[in-house]
Amino acid sequence: MNKLADRRAFTLVELLVVLAILGVLVGLLLCAVVQVRAAAARTLCANRLRQIGLALHGYHDTHRSLPSGTTTGQLPGDFAAMNWHVRLLPHLEQEPLWRQAIHAYRIEPIPYVEGQTLHPRDRVMPFFECPADPRAGSHWISNKGGRYALTMYLGVLGTEFSRSNGVLYLDSRIRLADITDGTGNTLMVGERPPDPSLLWGWWYTGNGHGAAKGSGDAILGVREYNFSILEPNCPAGPYAFGPGKLTNPCDVFHFWSLHPGGAHFVLVDGSVRFVGYGAKDVMPALATRAGGEVVEVP
Repeated sequence: MNKLADRRAFTLVELLVVLAILGVLVGLLLCAVVQVRAAAARTLCANRLRQIGLALHGYHDTHRSLPSGTTTGQLPGDFAAMNWHVRLLPHLEQEPLWRQAIHAYRIEPIPYVEGQTLHPRDRVMPFFECPADPRAGSHWISNKGGRYALTMYLGVLGTEFSRSNGVLYLDSRIRLADITDGTGNTLMVGERPPDPSLLWGWWYTGNGHGAAKGSGDAILGVREYNFSILEPNCPAGPYAFGPGKLTNPCDVFHFWSLHPGGAHFVLVDGSVRFVGYGAKDVMPALATRAGGEVVEVP
């Protein structure tokens, strides 16, 4: 008897079953890879924010106050539109870049004027970026070729720009002793990805929309309003902490992240907490430095 004649080939049904099983296994593997990458990005994001928290405390130890969220340039030793990111450079082991920034400000006092070449506003700073954002490492490029590097981390100015009741706002110089609500219950820095056009979220200049003096760029309130001519189609607000999309320009007016379920925040004590979107109603109490509220971070 011919042994080859006794061999059975796969039927079409059996082949389809095998292919279906392989498809399921590949799908599960891809989901696992995506989840591992997301978890790694979230961990790295939290670590970068811890580094920022330590740098803010280092600044406070040196200057006896936290840095201004951004500046008008009218106070002694200040420059126009120099935000807290720039002032942290010496405390993030970026002393040469800090010296370059100071030199540039003395020669070109307004840092966002087109055609300037001294300001390091195009320098990508990984510790100011969340790796979960696929645009990390990108630039906003003007029609004249100017390049502006991005940040996904904004200072918490308080509830909204006109009240300045947080810790990092226009011309602020808040001491830890001023934070009577408790350093472990007060927000200092949070996540907010740049908008689709990349016009909001520059780590170096942080000018923001005009009425808010930096709000939306370097600093942001947890119940912010839209007074910008850049986003005339977005509602006036107020905007609350909640999920956002990279394609929605109006999400620039509230804190959110690309991590599922919430966003990281640095508290004034330097710790980093992942705050779920369910905490939106207590965010105003957490954002004020001396509101007298008895609220803990969820």
